[in-house]
Amino acid sequence: MEGYVVVATFLNEIDAELAQATLAAAGIESFLQYEDTGHMMPVLQQSEGVKILVNPKDLKEAKIILSTPISEKNME
Repeated sequence: MEGYVVVATFLNEIDAELAQATLAAAGIESFLQYEDTGHMMPVLQQSEGVKILVNPKDLKEAKIILSTPISEKNME
């Protein structure tokens, strides 16, 4: 994941996974980055957040996708 940049940070893994699925639907590869000590301390996700990383070439498009309200997205 070297060279990838943070496009957004979420409070928990579930919200980050939903955003990641939205990016995947648009053809943008992404990775989650968070610390929870092997799922033994999920409270660390809340303190540090769950980051979504994308390739720098996809950063602008990913920001637009993640900031567009669902009501404005094409649901077809």
